[in-house]
Amino acid sequence: MAAIDRLLEIIEEIAAGKYSNDIMDLTRKDQPEPVQAIAEAMGLMMVKVEAREYRLELMVKELEDLNEQIRQSTINAVSAMAHALAARDAYTEGHAARVAGLGCEIARQLGLKDQDLEYVRLGGILHDIGKIGFSDRLFDPHNAKNPPEVVKEILSHPTTGVEILHALDFLGPALNYVHCHHERPDGKGYPRHLKDEEIPLGAKILAVADAFDAMTTDRPYQKGMSPEVALGILKKHAGTKWDNRCVAAIEAVIHLSK
Repeated sequence: MAAIDRLLEIIEEIAAGKYSNDIMDLTRKDQPEPVQAIAEAMGLMMVKVEAREYRLELMVKELEDLNEQIRQSTINAVSAMAHALAARDAYTEGHAARVAGLGCEIARQLGLKDQDLEYVRLGGILHDIGKIGFSDRLFDPHNAKNPPEVVKEILSHPTTGVEILHALDFLGPALNYVHCHHERPDGKGYPRHLKDEEIPLGAKILAVADAFDAMTTDRPYQKGMSPEVALGILKKHAGTKWDNRCVAAIEAVIHLSK
């Protein structure tokens, strides 16, 4: 192949992003002078392009690291807001962390991957964030029966939570889990009365984890149930209040923990 043809072929490869040292073969003294000159210029250009690409890769990595720092800082700040609920109501102390942890165990039992587990964890930590704006009367003892105005506030907390978190796009599906964690397969949940197939799996997982923790935690008007009793209630209402698969998964988790 003539030197000029080979030069054109290599230039086309470089233009397509395929870099190699083949261009340097055409810089030898036994090559025609015009070919040598062009090959040397192309080789120099290729080196400069590779250097720029390397610098861009470093800049992208730095931006990714910075974005992750910002993400973690934001999650920590919002999580601190969630933990602040504990200062208003002793019942909520540790609740979000327990729901997040149990939710991850259920999700793992269902075969969800690491990224999906992280979204479930975030959803669990933040699922009650909408309660941060509740009036103090919500945290007064009502002997297990809340006044109508308090019930109205309670029913609003998933929507309020989404309003608080909506700008944090890195939460991904976790945002929807916060919105839907009180929906039910039979459509009798809140706030939007979604039915089974309309409810994301992560929200169904958190609904089961949330209910189990609520039933097994001591409250001012009710002593916490045993895990076995709470599991019995979940199984009784599986398919209506709670998702069948998630109830079966939590049963497996509880049995594995014994």
